Amino acid sequence: MTTTLLRTAAELHARARAGRRAVVMTMGALHEGHATLIRTARGIAGPDGEVVVTVFVNPLQFGKGEDLDRYPRTLDADIDLAGQSGADVVFAPSVDEVYPGGEPEVRITAGPMGERLEGSSRPGHFDGMLTVVAKLLHLTRPDLALYGQKDAQQLALIRRMVRDLNFGVEIVGVPTVREEDGLALSSRNRYLSAAERRTALALSGALFAGQDRHAAQEALRARAREVPATRARAEALSAIGESRAAADTHAVATAVPGGPAAVRAAARQVLDEAARLDPPLALDYLALVDPSDFTEIGDDFTGDAVLAVAARVGATRLIDNIPLTFGSFGAAS
Repeated sequence: MTTTLLRTAAELHARARAGRRAVVMTMGALHEGHATLIRTARGIAGPDGEVVVTVFVNPLQFGKGEDLDRYPRTLDADIDLAGQSGADVVFAPSVDEVYPGGEPEVRITAGPMGERLEGSSRPGHFDGMLTVVAKLLHLTRPDLALYGQKDAQQLALIRRMVRDLNFGVEIVGVPTVREEDGLALSSRNRYLSAAERRTALALSGALFAGQDRHAAQEALRARAREVPATRARAEALSAIGESRAAADTHAVATAVPGGPAAVRAAARQVLDEAARLDPPLALDYLALVDPSDFTEIGDDFTGDAVLAVAARVGATRLIDNIPLTFGSFGAAS
């Protein structure tokens, strides 16, 4: 389809609107993950709606020593990919268009949730992110906006901002897109050498190890509910455990309901091994958190959680996460 490049909000506002407008916000260097967002937006907006893709490298999101100047700018390729994926408009404003008169004096503050995990590693990052998201929501005036779940903390904060400040827009989260080897798609993957990429696979490997441990625990608890609360139950759990050696089931069978500690341990083991590779993985954080506020969950937690990891490989910093639900079978009797 024909995709129109617009540079100013006035041009965008002048377009006739019929159906719903869906916006996908990006910093450019589009890849299949962005394409999935755009295709999802197209499906939601429908043939009568409009899909707008923003391309803007936001200087407020980059801290001292981060890769603002290094961040790839590939606008022509971005327009092609956006069009192939179903976008009607690529909105690529200048810094002056978004921040007339220079950096804004008044900004959105992310609050306590924005100081955890990514916020602790990158002070001020989420304030800058929320400020530009708020600006772009006003500039594009969408009915809905789509964001990838790979940036789970960012998505949670955007949802909180929209709710707390009464933005009239629907926020849609889209599952993480991965390459065939499991690495989460990111514009920064292109910085990795072949050796660095092999090490970087430990991020998704750690998450999958945690997910496998979690699945084993949930299966054990489901079986435990079928066994009377007697000595026979303990023997049955041990028998089940013997058949699941790959999941270290002796620990699983004796774990408290929910077993977050065992999930963390399984993921940590993969990351510890990657720290001894050449080149090594330098872990920033591994966290198992409540997605409502990104605080660490306890061993008695039930409900939705996010297992998140961030690390550096060489000069490249990568993040990844996976959703988990604890207690989906209910507490063991």
